[in-house]
Amino acid sequence: MDVALPPGWPPEVRPPGAPDWERTAVAWLFDLVPPDYRAHEVLRRYPVLLARFAADHVDAGLEAARKGWRTVRVELADQLPVEAIEAAMTAYEREGTRLVAAARGVEVVGGALRGERWVPRL
Repeated sequence: MDVALPPGWPPEVRPPGAPDWERTAVAWLFDLVPPDYRAHEVLRRYPVLLARFAADHVDAGLEAARKGWRTVRVELADQLPVEAIEAAMTAYEREGTRLVAAARGVEVVGGALRGERWVPRL
């Protein structure tokens, strides 16, 4: 199936319209949220709702990473060696990058689950 996908479409999710694409979308979304979310039948039954929960969870994680990056130096400077602080800053940066990509993926997958179709612009 040759379908144009929007920027940020996760490689783990098959293109909309492909066989089992929604199953791959649901599996990917569940991988983004805490494992306990799998116990909620309503999230399995309504993938659009799962996408909303995943968006909220990813957004909260991104805000936490940003806050950690802004505050770790001040809050832990006298409790950790400089190299630990620098490593923490790097970890926050990497996590932030990962979460920004995940947020974009949730946005485009959620849109596809809601029936939105992406049309490339020239």
